[in-house]
Amino acid sequence: MTHPLPSDGPAAVAEPLIACEDVSLSFGSVRALAEVSLTLRPGEITALVGDNGAGKSTLVRCISGVHRPDSGRILFDGAPVDFHSPEDAREAGIETVHQNLALVEDLAVWQNLFLNRELVRRFGPLALLDRRAMQKRAKEMVSALAVNVPAVDSRVRRLSGGQRQAVAICRAAGFSSRLVIMDEPTAALGVQETAKVEDLILKLRDDGHTVLLISHNFAQVMRLSDQVWVMRAGRCVGGRRTAETTGDEIVSLITGARID
Repeated sequence: MTHPLPSDGPAAVAEPLIACEDVSLSFGSVRALAEVSLTLRPGEITALVGDNGAGKSTLVRCISGVHRPDSGRILFDGAPVDFHSPEDAREAGIETVHQNLALVEDLAVWQNLFLNRELVRRFGPLALLDRRAMQKRAKEMVSALAVNVPAVDSRVRRLSGGQRQAVAICRAAGFSSRLVIMDEPTAALGVQETAKVEDLILKLRDDGHTVLLISHNFAQVMRLSDQVWVMRAGRCVGGRRTAETTGDEIVSLITGARID
């Protein structure tokens, strides 16, 4: 059982936006999560780190409604939640930017921003797509985050990797979301595009969003995050305020090795 304590995790100052309490989940005989407890503070960037197979993605899928824990509970804004689907989580204000971005390459930027959230005009029993309203709103969303794309009517297939990532982040932030989860957002990007995406992540925080960042890039974690939680073998083994720890200490928590 892993309870975050002042000596073993970020000290609680504000009421957590997300609190996982003893969350456990098994797939058959495989224990994917074992009594995981951690918190995410509102308006901060929290990094979730650990080796491959540590349980990071499984925990994120529980928070975002893909999986339901076998035991334990997840609190959102202080109230227990039981999401049955990602749609339930999105309605509550939880958005996820997956590694595959979930963009349709043959559609324009504005169409991807409103995918499954299309605005319509109604004429009695008929409903028609309000293309003009969506294009206008898309321009506002892109402008608000200073996203560098040629135009909102550009096809996604014409965009660079960094621009595609920016579109996915813009979509996640554009619908009154309170928590934006990012799974390795810069893993496939070059140095310049990584810097631009990192600027977007910082802007999300500055605009009041809470961000949960999964990353294997320790330098990035130390640059961007306000707090770090570490997972190992399905358990949360500790958390630290980023300003009060070092990369070596985080690595030691991930591996279980002692720092000399």
